[in-house]
Amino acid sequence: QVQRVESGGGLVQPGESLRLSCSISARFFSTYTLGWYRQAPGNQRELVASITGGSGTNYVDSVKGRFTISRDNARKTLYLSMNSLKPEDSAVYYCNKGVDPVWSWGQGTQVTVSS
Repeated sequence: QVQRVESGGGLVQPGESLRLSCSISARFFSTYTLGWYRQAPGNQRELVASITGGSGTNYVDSVKGRFTISRDNARKTLYLSMNSLKPEDSAVYYCNKGVDPVWSWGQGTQVTVSS
């Protein structure tokens, strides 16, 4: 069972920034394509950003230029830097594998963007 601990969420105003972190206990962390997902109330969970073992990245159009996904293989930690946040970015954010089959879902971390 791969354990994950997501952190860094919070309440911010539009235009502000947050950095999410996810500590992952996977044995072969560096080999996995990893991703950040989000789910807002009433919406399906969507893959926001992914990063391969070789650090190639991919983003959903709505966050391109504002979000940056990165990884620290030595610390087994995944990051998501979010700039210029918008109210529509409000959601619970989860880390997981970036490709199927994913691991079971954790608690996530809440991001709320509101004035």
